[in-house]
Amino acid sequence: MMSEDGGKTMKRLGEMHKHVDNHYIWVNPNDTNQMLVGCDGGIYETYDAAKSWHFKENLPVTQFYKVVTDNAFPFYNVLGGTQDNFSLAGPSRTLSANGITNENWIVTQGGDGFESAVDPQNPDIIYAQSQYGGLGRFDRKSGENVDIRPIEADGQPAYRWNWDAPLQVSQHKPMRVYFAANKVFRSNDRGDTWQVISPDLSRQIDRNTLPVMGKLWSVDAIAKNQSTDIYGNICAFAESKLDENLLYAGTDDGLMHVTTDGGQNWTKIDANGIAGVPERTYVNQIIASQHDKNVVYATFNHHRYGDFKPYVYKSTDMGKTWTAIQNNLPERGTAYTIAEDHVSSNLLFVGTEFGLFVSIDGGQKWSQIKGGLPTVAVRDLDIQKRENDLVLATFGRGFYVLDDYSPLRTLQNALTNTPPLGVGGLGKGAFFSIKDVLQYIPAQPLGLRGKGFQGESYFATPNPAVGSVFTYYLKDDIKTLKERRKEREKALIKDNKDVPYPSIDSLRLEDNQPAPYLLFTITDAEGNTVRRLKAPAKKGLQRMAWDLRHDAPDPVNFNEPDPMNFFSGPEQGPMALAGEYKVALSKFEDGQITEIAAAQPFKVVSLNTITLPAADKKALEVFSKKAMSLARAMGSAQVVYGELNNKIRFLKAAWQSTGGASVDLQKQILGIEKQLLGISTLLFGDRTLSRREFETPTSMLEKSYRIMGNLTGTSAAPTQTMQAAYQSLSKQLTTVVTDLKKTQTDIIILETALDRAGAPATPGRLIDWKEN
Repeated sequence: MMSEDGGKTMKRLGEMHKHVDNHYIWVNPNDTNQMLVGCDGGIYETYDAAKSWHFKENLPVTQFYKVVTDNAFPFYNVLGGTQDNFSLAGPSRTLSANGITNENWIVTQGGDGFESAVDPQNPDIIYAQSQYGGLGRFDRKSGENVDIRPIEADGQPAYRWNWDAPLQVSQHKPMRVYFAANKVFRSNDRGDTWQVISPDLSRQIDRNTLPVMGKLWSVDAIAKNQSTDIYGNICAFAESKLDENLLYAGTDDGLMHVTTDGGQNWTKIDANGIAGVPERTYVNQIIASQHDKNVVYATFNHHRYGDFKPYVYKSTDMGKTWTAIQNNLPERGTAYTIAEDHVSSNLLFVGTEFGLFVSIDGGQKWSQIKGGLPTVAVRDLDIQKRENDLVLATFGRGFYVLDDYSPLRTLQNALTNTPPLGVGGLGKGAFFSIKDVLQYIPAQPLGLRGKGFQGESYFATPNPAVGSVFTYYLKDDIKTLKERRKEREKALIKDNKDVPYPSIDSLRLEDNQPAPYLLFTITDAEGNTVRRLKAPAKKGLQRMAWDLRHDAPDPVNFNEPDPMNFFSGPEQGPMALAGEYKVALSKFEDGQITEIAAAQPFKVVSLNTITLPAADKKALEVFSKKAMSLARAMGSAQVVYGELNNKIRFLKAAWQSTGGASVDLQKQILGIEKQLLGISTLLFGDRTLSRREFETPTSMLEKSYRIMGNLTGTSAAPTQTMQAAYQSLSKQLTTVVTDLKKTQTDIIILETALDRAGAPATPGRLIDWKEN
C-alpha cells in the first residue's frame, strides 16, 4: 500500500506479476519511481512506480520444507514443497552444457508447498500438496491436477490437518498412498478412494487451554487465532520397507503410535516418557530402518518452546524403548530430519538448523559435512538409492545434492588403512569403488557453454562434471624437502628454540627437487593406456573426474583457458568407446612413480541420446584414431612452420647487421620466405583473397578443425564429406611435410653461412666456440 497524503488515505501500490507477502521496501530517495521490494517470492524492482516489476531470478533462496526424489532415467528429479512458492519439481542434472536453469522446473501444486511423493515406477505420477492437507495428483505429461484430499463423511468431525501433513507412497505397492490429518488415511488406488485406518492419534487437547507466553489469552486478544497452527494432528509418518503392516505415526503434541497389523490396532508411545525428550514436543520425523524391522528413528523439535537443542533418538524394539543418539551434535541447532543409508545401517545423516551432519558408526559420533554447503537449516533429507545421492531441502538456499556419497560407507576402513572389498589400497592411499558412468555429449541450447549471452541475471546451476568420478583417500600429504624443513622449523620456533641455518647442499636439494603429484592412469580392457591425469598430492578424501575422452592431439602448450572468453576452453580429444576400464593411482615423488592404490574397474555406458548414431562403433574408433594421428601431424606442421617463419625473420635481421655476409645470402633468404609463403597458403589459406572477403578454397587447417570438431562434438559416424576431407588433407600434408623438411635443410645451410660471416646469435642456432 502507499499514501500520498502522509498516511491519511492508502491505496494499492500495484503488484501485477509480482509475488505478495511483502517484508521490506526500499524507495530511492532521489527517484521515488525506483523501488526494491523483498517478499515471499524474493526480490523485485520497479523503475516506473510499480506499474511493472523486474524479478531477480538469479537468487537461489527458496525455502523448502520437504524433499523427495523419483526414479526417472537417465537423471532423477528432485521434488519438494516451498514456503509460499508452490510445490516444485526439477531435474537433478540435465544433458545441457548450460546447466540446470529455472526453465527446467515445473509447478506441481499451488499455495505453500509441502511434502511431495512420486510413484516409484512412473515418475509422471506425482502427489503434491499445499498447506493443511491440500493434496493433488499431478500428471507430469499433461499438467493436469486431480484433487484427492480426503473429506470427512457427513456428520463427522472435521479433520485436523497439520500445516505440513505427512505423505508417503508405499514401498510395497506403488498404487498405495498414505496421508494423515489427526487420523491416518490409506488409498490403494492412487487417492481415488481413502480408508481411515486409525483413530484420532493426538492428545486431543484444546489449544486455547494452553498458556502462551505464560498465560491464557482472551478470544479478543490481537491475532489470537490468526496464523496459529491447528493443534492436535499427525505430523510424521513412516512405513517399514521390511513389513507393509508396520506403520508409525507421530503428532505435534508429543505422541507416537505404532501398528503391526496395517492399522487395525495402534499402540501409543508417549514422548513424555522417553528420557530426555521434553513434554508435548513436536515429533518432527520418524523413519523405519531398512535393515532391521525392529529399529526406528525419530527427531523431536521443541523450538516452539524456546528449546533449540537437537533430539535424535533410536529404538531397537519398535518404539518400546529409546536411546538418544544426538551425542556430540552441537547443543544449539534443532534436528529436523534423519536419513539411514540403504546399504550400511551404521551410516546416518542428520539435518539441523545449521547444517548437515554424518555418522559412520550408527550415531555414536557426528561430523559436519560442508563442501560448499552454506550455514543453513536442513529441513529434510532424501536418498536417491540408484545413484547413492543425498538430497537436501534447505530452508532458504534451495536444494543441494551430495553426489554419490557411497565412499562414506567404507570410509572408516580407509581411515584405518585396512581397505575392504571394493576398495583398493596399498598402505598410503585408498581407492573407493567407482560407479558405472553414462557417456553422452552435452548439448548447448544457448549456443555456448555456461550462461551464454544471457547475462548474470540468468540463473543456471552447473551440472556435475560429465565423466567418471574417482574418489580416493590419501593418508598424508606428500611433502617436499622444503615443506618438511619448514615444518621442523615451525616446531622449534613454537618452543622458542634456535633454528639452524640449512647447509647450501641441502638448500640446493630443495631447489632442484621436482614437485610431487598424484597420477591417475586409465586403461582399457586390453590394458592400453587411454589417459593420464594429474592431481595435487594432498591428503584427505578427494575426487577426480575423467571426461571419458582421449587426450587432445593439439600441440603441447601451457596456456590457461580464459574464463572471460566464451570461445576459450580446454582442448578436447575424441570420446573413448563405451566399455570396461580401470584406473590406478600412483604418486610422483623424487623423480619416481610408485603405485599407491590398486587399479579399480569401472564401466562406461553409452546413453545413446543421438538420433542417428554411428552404426559401427569400432569403425568410428578406427577413423578417430586415424584422424587424431593426422591432427597430431598437422599440429606438428603448424609448430614447425611457426618456428621456421620466426627463424627466417631473425636470420633476415642478422644478415642486415652482418657486414661480412654476401648479397647472395639475402637472395637465399628471399627464396626461403617464398617457400614458407607457399606452405602458409596450403596450411592457412590464401590470405590475399581472405583479407579482401573473397571466397577461398578450404585450407588444410580448416579441414582439420572440421574433422576433429565432428569427432569431439558428436557420436555420429563420420560423413562422407569428412572422410573425403581426411583423404585430401592426408595428401596435402604429405606435400607440406616434404616442403617443411626441405625448408629446414635450406635454413641450416643459411645459418652455417651466416655463422661463417660472423652473424650475431639467432633463435635455435648454436654458435660454435673454440678457444683462440
